Amino acid sequence: MPNQDYVLTMARYNRWQNENLLAATDGLSPDERRKDRGAFFGSIERTFSHILWADMMWLHRFSGTPRPKGSLSDSVALIGDWDEFRQLRGRLDGQILQWAHDVSSDWFEGNLRWTSGMAHREFSMPRKTVVMQLFNHQTHHRGQIHAMLTAAGAQPGATDLPFMPEIYASA
Repeated sequence: MPNQDYVLTMARYNRWQNENLLAATDGLSPDERRKDRGAFFGSIERTFSHILWADMMWLHRFSGTPRPKGSLSDSVALIGDWDEFRQLRGRLDGQILQWAHDVSSDWFEGNLRWTSGMAHREFSMPRKTVVMQLFNHQTHHRGQIHAMLTAAGAQPGATDLPFMPEIYASA
């Protein structure tokens, strides 16, 4: 079950993979980033935007950072300027990693309560489960981005945990 070692590994992996996919995306034109490719959120850019929004929402729930603006339906429209998005994504990855370094072992005990705007009701779930949701959700949608990038002719790097470079594995 999740503990601090788990969240540190996954926060490091998150940063590595975001940088990996963003670097591959940088080679595409804005039109190519925004092209509807038939994925759940349509485009590479909209999918990146949704991941950013969801990560901000979960970090808000975990640690009280600012809540992202808008609702799930707005989550795909956070990217205006690509360079600004890349900076925001990098800062958020740093915040997630810092949270992982700082989280106490007792944080994982008990439930997390939150009200879902999407479901219009309150939830209470084990913290060990919802922290897995944060990282599973990222990985799921990054897989979609990887497939869209590959179809667009880009070549993202490795994605398997055993190949995580030491610079990330010890961050």
